[in-house]
Amino acid sequence: MSWRWLLVVPLVLPLLVTVYNRTEPRLWGVPFFYWAQMACALIAMVTITLVFQLEKRGPR
Repeated sequence: MSWRWLLVVPLVLPLLVTVYNRTEPRLWGVPFFYWAQMACALIAMVTITLVFQLEKRGPR
């Protein structure tokens, strides 16, 4: 099974600007816009690592 379709998630998530184009709620004084971008980067890192590991195993 190809897990590559999961790579669409980190591609589309940052494009949904209307979801995170605001300042509230704040996390430790940091506006939502900034920590949402960091969360998108973290989600992309986890997703890419997961797909790489699953593809590396190959078909069973």
